[in-house]
Amino acid sequence: MTRILIGLGILLIILGLIWPWLQKLGLFRLPGDIIIEKENFRFYFPITSAIIISIVLSLIFLFFRR
Repeated sequence: MTRILIGLGILLIILGLIWPWLQKLGLFRLPGDIIIEKENFRFYFPITSAIIISIVLSLIFLFFRR
């Protein structure tokens, strides 16, 4: 359990450090991502971005498993 928490913490730190660059790439503004904006409400559901992230992570884990 300790290793999982330490790994998760390191992952969150890395994600926090690279977040500005991820926003510049436009990763979370792809066609297919659902954005509903009203006066005092904003709903964002990144379907396409989630699929791309899932594929990339699956390939990374497949590579490291071998």
